[in-house]
Amino acid sequence: MSVLKTNCPSCAGPIEFKSGSSVVVICPFCKSAVARTDKAVEDLGKIADVMQSQSPLKMGLRGEWNGHSFELTGRAQIKHSMGGFWDEWYATFSNGWVGWLAEAQGKFYLTFYKPLPAGASLPSFEQLALGQAVSGIGTSDRLVVAEKGTSSYFAAEGEIPYKLVPGEQSNYADLSGTNGVFATIDYGTSPPYLFYGKEVSLSDIGVADKRSAEREAREVSAEGMNCPNCGGALELKAPDKSERVTCPFCSSLLDINHGNLRFLQALKKKTPPLAFVLEVGAKGSFKKFHDGAEFEVIGMMSRSVLIDGTRYFWNEYLLYNPKIGFRWLVHSDNHWNFAEPVNVADVEASQAIAGVRPSVKFNGRSFRIFQDTPATVEYVKGEFYWAVEVGERVKAADFISPPYMLSQEQTDKEVNWTLGTYLDRKEVEKAFGLSGLGKPWNVGPNQPFKSGNLIKYGFLMLAILVVIGIFMIPLTGFGNTPLNQEFLLKPLPRANAGQVVMSQPFELEANKNVRVTASAPVSNSWTELNIDLIRKNQAASDEVEAMVIPVEYYFGVEGGESWTEGGQTNDATISAVPAGTYELRIEGSWKDWTRPMPIRVKVEQNVTRGVNFWVAFVVLAIVPVFTLFRKFSFEAKRWSESMFGTGS
Repeated sequence: MSVLKTNCPSCAGPIEFKSGSSVVVICPFCKSAVARTDKAVEDLGKIADVMQSQSPLKMGLRGEWNGHSFELTGRAQIKHSMGGFWDEWYATFSNGWVGWLAEAQGKFYLTFYKPLPAGASLPSFEQLALGQAVSGIGTSDRLVVAEKGTSSYFAAEGEIPYKLVPGEQSNYADLSGTNGVFATIDYGTSPPYLFYGKEVSLSDIGVADKRSAEREAREVSAEGMNCPNCGGALELKAPDKSERVTCPFCSSLLDINHGNLRFLQALKKKTPPLAFVLEVGAKGSFKKFHDGAEFEVIGMMSRSVLIDGTRYFWNEYLLYNPKIGFRWLVHSDNHWNFAEPVNVADVEASQAIAGVRPSVKFNGRSFRIFQDTPATVEYVKGEFYWAVEVGERVKAADFISPPYMLSQEQTDKEVNWTLGTYLDRKEVEKAFGLSGLGKPWNVGPNQPFKSGNLIKYGFLMLAILVVIGIFMIPLTGFGNTPLNQEFLLKPLPRANAGQVVMSQPFELEANKNVRVTASAPVSNSWTELNIDLIRKNQAASDEVEAMVIPVEYYFGVEGGESWTEGGQTNDATISAVPAGTYELRIEGSWKDWTRPMPIRVKVEQNVTRGVNFWVAFVVLAIVPVFTLFRKFSFEAKRWSESMFGTGS
């Protein structure tokens, strides 16, 4: 590889263009941005020193992507119009590739210049709208506009593969795609350039366990940084990424600009509308998030929404881990959520239909809208990675699918989605070593119903019982009818007399129940049969099972409505009897005793009554049914807190 050695046109110090793709090199002596041309080198102007940070990336670091090795040979720090900035590392590949590794808010994006297909063109900056899908640029990926802004270069080091002019401003648009796809349209050139790639982890690019080839760059120290308003000493937790910090001594809101502090305003509210239960500097870890990695609280804010004339407040804690980035812990009505950023393109919004509530889909789950109203910053304390101000308002919407909540926040320049996961207060206490956190006094928007398994497994047990009942019918055998006989009871001599008849003998089997059914053509009348089941036994006294079977049937019209009571058939069942020969002794009496009474008596054995089945069914159904009603009540309370009313 040829190396171009020359002298800085500003200070005459020796400089080198080590990579053939490098266009600009930052003079290590006077910090001039020096560009090479066909004939000479050109001084583009002075640029600030990069703000060294806790970034795991350093100049000279080597890695690998798709089987090709690379080295980080340049770095630019780019400021966007909303007050924040990001690092853009220049990766020189061994096979001649040129890659850009962007680092922002703890995330890494590796992109490459992507030529457009013949006849294709990128939309103009003015044509793009947040959330708009961009197509026709030579990729099948669904790309959504996540951010629009204006950037400027304020610091750099090493070699840069493009003409970096210090302080020069240009428009850009960041696009997000599913599965981590990421793209940037750079409007600093005409026509604009498209850079295409994806979000990567340090492991993906082979630098997770590596250190810089050069000495460790010093971290920005908080020592010597004092509040420009009161002189109080400040200690910044993430000086390379923070844009705002509040002074703990005079409550001034300060702007952080390249390690320098600038007084913005004295905050009027000295106390938050809601008391904070965590403090700046508190450290905690959750086992179910990022393998228990430790996060530190570096900022706190109170926010509010106005619904039907009533203002509701909640607190948010900004968590920071240098290797993971920023996360949020949200505390509202003593409910807790751990919130993480979500790729805009991974959220699929439903089409707006009149009369249908908006919903979104994410990761295979459907989320229903719960709130949609502007959110206002009421109080800030600590550090923040954007230019936060008291009174700042964003359009905010919450969609729920317990235990998750998808929240959208949108300004005129960017749209962000976060996924909140509900936390039990005990989890928060354990994470931060606390005790006595307040109990929720209502149902949270994405609070899960803890007894849901009782419903699922309860109805599963009922289903199993039904299946067992179905399969038990053939296993227990089918019923048989050993006796089906008609009798004619003659008129009685007097009203209180009874008439006795005997049935023909019949055989009964052992270990099977017996049902005796009697029927009579009664009409607004009754008959009563006293029936004895007699086993004929020559060696001992007769064995008798007695039962009474009344048959009564009444009907009529009352108040213009027909009514009936009883029926012309009734039965009685006894448990299993010993096998043998039996007969029935039937003694009958009836209302119209002066007339004959025909009756039919039927004996059935091994009858499927289902009493045990239905008793078991009722017992098993008590818990899931009761729990289901509790869930209905729980959901009613949840949706009573929503601006969209109740829901199932």
